[in-house]
Amino acid sequence: MQQPPKTLLKYTIAVVVAVAAILLRRLLDPLLGSENAYHTVWLAVMFSAFYCGTGPALLTVAISALGLWFWLFPHYASVTIPSHAAAYGMVGFLILSGVIIALGEFARRIMVKHGRAQEELKKSHTELEAKVQERTVALADRTAALERKTAEVVDQAAMLDSANDAIFVRSAADTISYWNKGAERLYGWTKEEALGRSAHDLLHTGFPQPLDNIKRMETWQGELHHTKRDGTKVVVDSHWTTLRDATGAPRGWLEINTDITRRKRAEEATRSLSGRILALQDEERRRIAKELHDSLGQYLVALKMNLDGYAAQQAKLNEIALESSDIVDKCLAETRTISHLLHPPLLDEAGFRLAARDYIDGFSRRSGISVEFNTPPEVVRLQPDIELMLFRTVQEALTNVHKHSGASKVVVNLTVDEKQSHLQITDNGKGIPPERLDQLTHGVSEMGVGLAGMRERVRQFNGTFDIRSDSSGTVITVTAPRLELSVPDHSGVASAA
Repeated sequence: MQQPPKTLLKYTIAVVVAVAAILLRRLLDPLLGSENAYHTVWLAVMFSAFYCGTGPALLTVAISALGLWFWLFPHYASVTIPSHAAAYGMVGFLILSGVIIALGEFARRIMVKHGRAQEELKKSHTELEAKVQERTVALADRTAALERKTAEVVDQAAMLDSANDAIFVRSAADTISYWNKGAERLYGWTKEEALGRSAHDLLHTGFPQPLDNIKRMETWQGELHHTKRDGTKVVVDSHWTTLRDATGAPRGWLEINTDITRRKRAEEATRSLSGRILALQDEERRRIAKELHDSLGQYLVALKMNLDGYAAQQAKLNEIALESSDIVDKCLAETRTISHLLHPPLLDEAGFRLAARDYIDGFSRRSGISVEFNTPPEVVRLQPDIELMLFRTVQEALTNVHKHSGASKVVVNLTVDEKQSHLQITDNGKGIPPERLDQLTHGVSEMGVGLAGMRERVRQFNGTFDIRSDSSGTVITVTAPRLELSVPDHSGVASAA
């Protein structure tokens, strides 16, 4: 909307132009004559219509008509123009002025629209330049950020290449998309040869569990068996991390592998040595037990017989002899106990079932803990080393129950199938604390001597040793190959309460 001072100026200009046109026409009367009085007025009307607007133009027409009618027309009428002709001229003037004003308003509005369009175009152009400048700055910032990230990626790639570990990235299709220098050194395949190939086909990966189970985990750690380019077998400690896109969908896996082949060989050598030491220990125990039974035991029996005879012959020394005989009885009992603990005679004579039955009965009497021992109706004799391993497992497990668990009942189950023998020992004690159980499960060095011996005995026969525990009790499970003696053993009763 136009401001009032500007509008007043236009009306003032319209009045001035109209008055000036009439005065000019009067001054030009000697030159132009009296035939037409509208020469200068047309110019005033056109000027007001095009530059001042409709209102000022109408005011110009009104002033011009009045001036012509009351100031000029009587003079003209008195000379040559009839009065009715002046009226007709005035009507024509008014009509033509209206047309001029309409055309002027139309042209003025076009000019205003054109001006506004020019302003809007200029404004749009300015805004566009600002946006282009803003986009240019943003693009420059992004380019600089991209260059920085590229430099960081290059630096990180150089760091990954300097790492001793084999590091590579697998896509969602399990093809290799990144392969560092450590992977080249470990496996022998160059980056160009590895990219785009399946890692599992390239390395002939041996998994400890189904691959689909591993892929479902966010992170995974375990041992993998790989084959190098030259055919050499290696064992790696592998760490997997799932890589996801912006929507959370898996787009690949980052795999970091550390060669632990030498460490595994050292562990196997240590395990073999431990097994050999245990075997020598068992053999020494067996020898000592036999010597205690065959030599010292016989000497003590003979001594007891002599003392008994001496007591019968010498009445006054009867009390001393009886006391000595009692001491010898205790020595015999202790000798039998030590011999039994070192190596139970029944284990060689009757096998694991009866030896375990005898040990379990004695343990239950001494400790007050109820022990249930279950075996199949007929159990074949296993190889002596297998039976000794099973017996030592029962012995150590019951000792731990008595010392640590606070259990009131233990169940010992032995089953034998076509290929394996399975021993399971379950108690209803307080269980093993989680942190301690984790050490027992994964850290051999932190295990107790007894449990470590149990595990090493089992591993010596390529068996498995497992401990599970919670607040309801502990379960020890041992699985070993079924290695039989040539002659089955069918003696004794297989189950007891």
